[in-house]
Amino acid sequence: MKRAKPRKTLSKTVDLLALADIVERFEGKRVVILGDFVADYFQYGEITRVSREAPVLILRHRETRILPGGAANAANNLLALGARVLPVTAVGDDAAGDSLIESFREKKVDVSGIRRAKDHVTPVKTRFLAGWTHTVGQQVLRVDYEPQTPLAAAGRNEIDRLLRARLKNADALAISDYGFGVVTPETARRVAGKKSKYVITLDSRYDLSSYRNAGVSAATPNEAEMEALHHTTIGRNVVELERCGRSTLNNLKLSSLVVHGSDQAVDVTGAGDTVLAAYTLGLASGASPLEAAHIANIAGGLVVMKRGTATVSRSELLEEIHKAASGVPS
Repeated sequence: MKRAKPRKTLSKTVDLLALADIVERFEGKRVVILGDFVADYFQYGEITRVSREAPVLILRHRETRILPGGAANAANNLLALGARVLPVTAVGDDAAGDSLIESFREKKVDVSGIRRAKDHVTPVKTRFLAGWTHTVGQQVLRVDYEPQTPLAAAGRNEIDRLLRARLKNADALAISDYGFGVVTPETARRVAGKKSKYVITLDSRYDLSSYRNAGVSAATPNEAEMEALHHTTIGRNVVELERCGRSTLNNLKLSSLVVHGSDQAVDVTGAGDTVLAAYTLGLASGASPLEAAHIANIAGGLVVMKRGTATVSRSELLEEIHKAASGVPS
């Protein structure tokens, strides 16, 4: 995703200072985040030599970092942007689940909506980054640990109960479906019938089309997901992008759709989570879909310049908007 160009207006109809006013209203918005919480492990090591056992690098372990990923990263981005976050999810009765719960408890988030399921495994993505002293580590391998069975019926019923309770006073519901079974289109349909004044946004990694008639207001797929959904290649073909976008918008009966990419990025890890968070808060704060899309674009452009699973704060977003409004290059 490209960073916003420094100019007073991003289009003929969007005023940057108006965007700043919208971002100021992010503070305190109640957003329920429903989805698959993932633990992102980053294993950093220094390259010592090539193994004699196989043509692979040997890394001397330097440090391990554990960060919230998946829907948990979307929740972190919502927090960083000023929202009051109400997570609803299930994690395994394991060390990864412990680390996710503790990370949000430390941020004073109500974790009572995070269910511990003995029949569930917390998804873990372990990235190995190699480098030498005083160099930036490069990812050389990723190992994923995923649940092998869906949530049991009792667990799914509990998710529904937790979700209904937290939606009573919500400004928005953000759904982050990474395909690990915590959220399904049926879950969305069950709560859509009780929809009040909150918006429902969706980021679905593999199953976007199945959310048709699920009450979703807006979706934020990336370009690769759109290509997979429509069995096409978009690249720089704006006509094809618009065709795919309009088809998705109509088929899913959405009010709006944001398709994001990753041009000129340092690291796209979790960029979609930032886009989902910023777009959701924009809509919940009274922005038009176009205004919310511009806000999400700026936030996404900031986060892809960071390494690893990262967030964008409200102050960073406001600073970038004000720089653009004043003509100061980023």
